Amino acid sequence: MYVAVKGGEKAIRAAHALQEQKRRGDGRLPELSVEQIGDQLSLAVDRVMTEGGIADRELAALALKQASGDNVEAIFLLRAYRTTLPRLAVSEPINTAEMRLERRISAVYKDIPGGQLLGPTYDYTHRLLDFTLLANGEAPSVQQANGEAEPTPHVFSLLTQQGLAKTEEDRGTPPDDITRTPPVYPARVPRACSS
Repeated sequence: MYVAVKGGEKAIRAAHALQEQKRRGDGRLPELSVEQIGDQLSLAVDRVMTEGGIADRELAALALKQASGDNVEAIFLLRAYRTTLPRLAVSEPINTAEMRLERRISAVYKDIPGGQLLGPTYDYTHRLLDFTLLANGEAPSVQQANGEAEPTPHVFSLLTQQGLAKTEEDRGTPPDDITRTPPVYPARVPRACSS
């Protein structure tokens, strides 16, 4: 919202109504559901969740719908919503070496443990429009590999095994939260990284 301009309540309500009408578009066409947005615009939803700071696909899809597909506005909406939520807990770190990976590429380490995995990507495409999508073309079916997930240890673990790096020790200090207390400089590394 552009806060430097002041206007009457009627003007603001009218502007919001115009924006809602513009968001909805042609009423003769079926409206996109939040479920469709969450499922078919997954990369946009992922970005809104990541930058909005809430891992909730439905809320991110709702924000995208409300923002007419504008990622930046959707991120602002989700961040604003996040400020209204109570702080219930601090999430525990997970062992990412045991995750089932969708994509894992390393330009630095060619032979990473578990191998490289290209996954779904726009890399190596010709960046040409696919006009079959205009004809409501269905995506071709993809053969799924039936193999078991391989363990994928961190590259950092290789460096520690070779004595080139050492793991950080947990000192039991609570994580810094710049949304609750303002940063003071010079800041500790976790606080600086979260800002």
